[in-house]
Amino acid sequence: MIDNPDQVERLVARLRQSLPLFATVNPEVAAVIREQSPATDPLRRYSITQVDYAGDEGGIVCKVELGPENGDRALFASITHLKFGPAEPIARQIAAYQKHRVKRLRRLGSGHEN
Repeated sequence: MIDNPDQVERLVARLRQSLPLFATVNPEVAAVIREQSPATDPLRRYSITQVDYAGDEGGIVCKVELGPENGDRALFASITHLKFGPAEPIARQIAAYQKHRVKRLRRLGSGHEN
């Protein structure tokens, strides 16, 4: 088991209460954004408007809004591929989940970090 179900349930509830959140994306997600919308600045902060749990294998996923300049399109990204600023109200809890999940995935030898 990768995630602690009780911890994830509490974090998802807190994330939903805190929406919208704002985050930057890692290089892999930035590449997808550039591919879909070449005019978009992948280094900007994006609005996160939805949070779901994709089970132990998928983890917490976030809806990343690409904005009106991109036809109001959005994509879903794992929370481990996003970076939340310290000003976000639950940044510390998010960082703890991200660190734990990445560590567990590496330990399990999954070969990918989602």
